[in-house]
Amino acid sequence: MKKLVVSAVMAGTLLVSSPLASNAALGDRTLKSGMTHSEVKQLQEVLKKKGYFKSSKTTTYFGTVTKSAVVNFQKKNRLKADGIAGANTYKALGIKKGAAPAVKKASAPAVISSTFGKRTLKSGMTHSDVKQLQDILKKKGYLKISKTTTYFGSATKSAVINFQKKNRLKADGVVGTNTFRALGSAPSSSSKVAGVSSTSKSTKIVSTTKKYQNVPYKWGGTTPKGFDCSGYLGYVFKQGANISLPRTVADIYKKGVKVSSPQVGDLVFFETYKKGASHAGIYIGNRQFIHSSSSNGVMISSLNNSYWSPKYLGAKRI
Repeated sequence: MKKLVVSAVMAGTLLVSSPLASNAALGDRTLKSGMTHSEVKQLQEVLKKKGYFKSSKTTTYFGTVTKSAVVNFQKKNRLKADGIAGANTYKALGIKKGAAPAVKKASAPAVISSTFGKRTLKSGMTHSDVKQLQDILKKKGYLKISKTTTYFGSATKSAVINFQKKNRLKADGVVGTNTFRALGSAPSSSSKVAGVSSTSKSTKIVSTTKKYQNVPYKWGGTTPKGFDCSGYLGYVFKQGANISLPRTVADIYKKGVKVSSPQVGDLVFFETYKKGASHAGIYIGNRQFIHSSSSNGVMISSLNNSYWSPKYLGAKRI
């Protein structure tokens, strides 16, 4: 019976001693860039007290700020400045192996379940949505870290800024509505535009576009008797999603939010007879868009078409 109790206690100890255990002792393991561990937070606390770690908030992630702090400490103490916290660095910090420093234990941040895209994300935040953001930025080639985390640090902010610059958005490193849209991650079922969800809106718009296929082109036309380019767009958006568009293509282009890749229901713009946006259509998927052509009326064309491809300006979401 005693042996059974001892075995149970030992098994419990093994479970508690997982890599993310909050009572892990600083100095037990080598810490380096890209790692996520409770000891990283302890290391940051020590470096912060010594004036090397400048962030206002400590986390369990070993990012660029932590590495910079370690490198500066190592240089000051004439150690190999590789940014890796090993035996010599711990010794210089006054930390003995197996001895956790007396630091205030912070409660783990609450993870709130939410639809990704509803919450503005910015530097210093810790949230499950940040990890999803990092995954997207990593897939798009903007974030170079080996492992994604729930913390919005300097590497994430830098990636967001580069993405925003590339997509001609305000490059403030804050992920709000426009950035989510450009990422193609605006919330679908819960995001309302003119009383219609974004998914439903796109479906209704595309469904409406096809009702008027083959309607003839008419200069200044805004009804099914005949459409010009912008007249067709305005009619379809009003009928399909109760959205009022400006009368000219140039003004519609000013209203939309630029996206890197069009999704169904987005507008695609072209520079034809004058500089700037002078023609537009509605993207319906598979590199195809529907528009009112001056030569053939309402028709479906391809973005790969030899005429339209070199004139393509980009896509915007209303």
